[in-house]
Amino acid sequence: MAVPAEPLVRIVRGALSDEELAALAAVLMARAAAARQAAAAEQAEPIATWQRRERRPPYFSPVSWQQAA
Repeated sequence: MAVPAEPLVRIVRGALSDEELAALAAVLMARAAAARQAAAAEQAEPIATWQRRERRPPYFSPVSWQQAA
């Protein structure tokens, strides 16, 4: 993952209150979580959900155990 050359957030002047700092932290954590989730989704390999007909197990009825006895 490439590191951006420019910082994501820059405080130019002033001081943050506790509420503003908490809001900034929440936004940054949400962005980090979204980036981590997107990176994990890219790494997942697709799984084939189809099967060849001759390799499928035969269908057994839910009451087949009663018919076998």
